[in-house]
Amino acid sequence: MDDRLERFIRTKLRNAGKQFEEAREAYETGRAPAAFDLPTDEAGRAKLVCRRHADRRAVAVDAEGRPACFDADHPDCRGCAEDVREGVVETW
Repeated sequence: MDDRLERFIRTKLRNAGKQFEEAREAYETGRAPAAFDLPTDEAGRAKLVCRRHADRRAVAVDAEGRPACFDADHPDCRGCAEDVREGVVETW
């Protein structure tokens, strides 16, 4: 195999592994993934304003941008998760 191709593949696999580990660690510790750039409290939970209940919450956010209080059947919760992923969610 060409050395450049082998180096390219190795680099891409290493980067994918790093991203996977960051997401896994964030999920396990309940911290908001860095990809979402959300303000957090001292416990590492994201500071969000809940659309559904109109209150401030400090909640864990999973790697897919869903807060721990996420309810897939509620339109406000689905909109909140979309806003987290797009970076336009209301925070405090």
